[in-house]
Amino acid sequence: MTRVADRFVRAEPRRTAGQFVEGLLSGVERKTYWSLTERAVHDDPQAMQRLLHTAVWDADGVRDDMRS
Repeated sequence: MTRVADRFVRAEPRRTAGQFVEGLLSGVERKTYWSLTERAVHDDPQAMQRLLHTAVWDADGVRDDMRS
């Protein structure tokens, strides 16, 4: 996340993105909004949904950073 942190305009989506990636890399059997939400200790999946649907971040920049 350190490599891509500047691609997120606000701290909240940056933090949620880190939790999202940790969840994807975890041993959780089914990777759904709810399972990732529970792993991140959120009350509901809104933060994860907001990250993927409405949050302002440079997805192409994140991809490019990760490829390099």
